[in-house]
Amino acid sequence: MDSDQLILGPRVAQFEAELANCLGVSHAIGVANGTDALELSLRAVGVVQGDRVITVSHTAGATLRAILRLGATPLLVDIDPHSYTLDVAQTHTALERFERVRAIAPVHLYGHPAELLKLQGLAQAHDVALVEDCAQAFGAQIDGKPVGAFGAAASFSFYPTKNLSALGDGGAVVTQDAQLAQRLRTLREYGWSQRQYAESFGTNSRLDELQAALLQVKLAAFSVEQAHRGELAARYTRNLQSLAVQVPSVAPNVVHAWHLYVIRLAQRDQVCAWLRARGVPLQIHYPHPAHHQPAYRLGSELANPLPHTESAALEIVSLPLHPHMSFEDVDWISAMLSDALDNAK
Repeated sequence: MDSDQLILGPRVAQFEAELANCLGVSHAIGVANGTDALELSLRAVGVVQGDRVITVSHTAGATLRAILRLGATPLLVDIDPHSYTLDVAQTHTALERFERVRAIAPVHLYGHPAELLKLQGLAQAHDVALVEDCAQAFGAQIDGKPVGAFGAAASFSFYPTKNLSALGDGGAVVTQDAQLAQRLRTLREYGWSQRQYAESFGTNSRLDELQAALLQVKLAAFSVEQAHRGELAARYTRNLQSLAVQVPSVAPNVVHAWHLYVIRLAQRDQVCAWLRARGVPLQIHYPHPAHHQPAYRLGSELANPLPHTESAALEIVSLPLHPHMSFEDVDWISAMLSDALDNAK
């Protein structure tokens, strides 16, 4: 604050360099929020009005909003029922059936990576861009490589509930491509190639110095908090294995970010009501698939039926999980869930 440099100053530049180094990429571009990060990523790789972008309906509405803002069409594909991420076989079918697919935008939902190695191959074979939505997956890896380092570009959110979080809003785009990075820096600030000279029609989406400084501190401490998330998730899984719930599964080559700990259970509404009445703070991510919501249904297309998306929306529950919880918290919630299930019989 004493520096009087509050927007796109040295703190942003330092954080961008540290973020890029952490993720093993060449460039990071700070922006105002995660939604802007995805929209600008898609725009930078060439998505324009009339194009299609393959993604999922089982996601936060921000994913579709970013596509629709460009005048493009979200082409919705079903999810894998275990990872809740983009189904690779259905993606391949959509690429074969539909024209003007410009990009694939997998969402690493809840912190579990999509099958990026297979999706990379599909993107290359069909000459489309792979743009990762990493809003919930900072810290996730595939074969030791961080998510965000696989696509042409990847978007991150630093919303206060994210694994790497600001004390306000913020986001970033990362890429290995120097030309793409320069285009993104131009797009985030009015399309300026130099101050007050616009070569393209950009926007105003800038990460501020205060948030960047705070994110530097939190990035340095991230590994400790992230390890505790993993320990809490492992304790949940051990506690719940004998109960009539489906605990999260993790692919063998994957490090899960554990942004959320999501279970599935029958009689969800009855069980959740019982738990909430006793002070257990549950959430559902997400109760309404995007293709059921009027704002996103209009302008979207279904590439195939979405049975796994539909069934997940009826059964999923997010149990509390954050790095300030104790193991005793997890044990208490697990015991309460066991009681709730007994009560629902």
